[in-house]
Formats: sequence, C-alpha cells, structure tokens
Amino acid sequence: MPKRLILFLSLASLAAPAFAVDPAIKKQLEKLDPSTRLEQSCDTEAMSRINKDSTGFKPDKVIAYTFKDPIPGDNSLDAPGAVFRSKGDWYHLSYNCITGPQHINVRELNYEIGEKVPREKWNKYYLYD
Repeated sequence: MPKRLILFLSLASLAAPAFAVDPAIKKQLEKLDPSTRLEQSCDTEAMSRINKDSTGFKPDKVIAYTFKDPIPGDNSLDAPGAVFRSKGDWYHLSYNCITGPQHINVRELNYEIGEKVPREKWNKYYLYD
C-alpha cells in the first residue's frame, strides 16, 4: 500500500468522531448556540454511554451544572458537579468530554458515577421526579 494512502487513512480515522450522533438529535443540536450545544452534546453522550455500559443504570436525564459549574474549553467540557437520573433516583456524576469544533460529535468521554443524591436534598438542588 502506498505511504500516502496509509497516511490518509490514518488521518481520516483521527478526524472521525468516536461516537456517532443520531440524525434527529444532530438536527436539534444544530439549532442551539455553541456553548449550549457543547453541554447538551456531552450530556446526551454521557447518558447514552452510562445506559450502554454494564452499570445497571438507565439514565433518562443528565444535568452538567447541579453541584458545580461546568468548565468549558474550546471543544471540551469538564463537568465535576453533574448528576443523572436513573429509575427515579439521582446520582452524582463527573465527566470530561471532548467534541469536534461544531460541538456535536463527541470524540472522547470519561465519566465517574458517584453516590446517590438523598431525596431530602432534591429541592435544594432543583432535582425532580
């Protein structure tokens, strides 16, 4: 195989997003301003990944800013104070997310699930059923 073709294939694989975005979700994300799009893309990917991983959780909502403000970068978001809801309960979550320049395709996501948020703290942090 020619060296140029090998180099092209290597570069093409680096340019491709790690996780594909559903076309309907992509269309909705494109309507958002870039900072909101970054957060929503990362929240959506975190929810999807937790759902697919062998954690037993079935998240239906992720919020990046519940306990601490997220820290945005050019194409990244650190969310050390996030939460997610699964089967009616809320759980602490922290994640680091890297997207492409349009903030739609997530290229890398690392997350850590924390403890369950006690129900008596839900009102304080605007969490809901």
